Amino acid sequence: MKSLFLSALLAAVVLSAGGQNVQKGSYGYLYCHMSDQGEWTAYAVSRDGYRYRDILGGRPVFDPQQHARIEGGTRDAYITRSSDGKGYLMVTTDMCVARSHKWDNYGIDLLRSKDLIHWSSVTFDFRRGDSIFCDPESPSPYRDWSTVNRVWAPQIFWDPAFTWPDGEKGGYMIYYSMLNRAEEQYDRMYYSHADRSFTRLTKPKLLFDWGYATIDADINFLPSDGLYHMLIKKEGGRPGIYTATSRHLTHGWSMPVEDDYVSFEGTKKCEGSSAFQLIGDSTWRVAYIQYSDRPKHYRICKADSRLRNFRDPVDIEGVTAPQHGSFMRLTKREYKRLLKWDRLQQR
Repeated sequence: MKSLFLSALLAAVVLSAGGQNVQKGSYGYLYCHMSDQGEWTAYAVSRDGYRYRDILGGRPVFDPQQHARIEGGTRDAYITRSSDGKGYLMVTTDMCVARSHKWDNYGIDLLRSKDLIHWSSVTFDFRRGDSIFCDPESPSPYRDWSTVNRVWAPQIFWDPAFTWPDGEKGGYMIYYSMLNRAEEQYDRMYYSHADRSFTRLTKPKLLFDWGYATIDADINFLPSDGLYHMLIKKEGGRPGIYTATSRHLTHGWSMPVEDDYVSFEGTKKCEGSSAFQLIGDSTWRVAYIQYSDRPKHYRICKADSRLRNFRDPVDIEGVTAPQHGSFMRLTKREYKRLLKWDRLQQR
């Protein structure tokens, strides 16, 4: 009981300082994900975090072509609350393999909403280079932006320590993997910062380089040890979903922990991890797509309060075509709003 109290106290201090994505809601969960039936974003809701109900039957919750202005597909949806807790933010990979017939893409989409239903957005086509960023004079990671091949799986983390040139504090760290085959040998993790309007983006900076390809990072702050923890898929070395830690959000990341990773699936291939906590629980759940199965399996496993000791994987229930996505806690009002929207659209 004492340890749980201390963890809760530390969490309250961190949240009050703004050093974490806002956590709000004790009624249920939203699973916001790419559909495996098509490259669109879908919703499902749950009361217990395991058994879900599709919203709109698993169909698109918005028109992907309206928001993905490069290729018309929104993949790898990541959703969270705005820093003031009054709105919602989403980032997606702007990519449509069904249209391009290749596993390359060129940008990301930043979306914002006040009700989880109506969304506005901006698209960043990285091939256009310095001009799309709000700090065009800052150093560039590439000599030639036109040869960018991938900008994959963006996610959001509120960074209260970031300072804008005018002195304003706070920004949304958007982190993603990127590849420019003409200038680098493998996918590496980069990050930018978006402003509070979620419409401006700083030029990418390298987050780390371990000497082999890495994709699908998922960062959380853990009150249990006061560290940032990152789940990430290693494409090089011994493949799998691993964890790394840092005392700092944008630098200082350790090498992956080699003796404690998502290995219980044997030789099956997994990616797209997303960690979340059940309401009132200090331990973690880690969801991921087991994509080498036919049919594919979207799994949820347990981890301890330090995001270690991965175990007991089970399939998610009730979701049509689950794929790479993310989880957000919901209030009762939000939960009921989505169910009402679902009923109205189904008529």
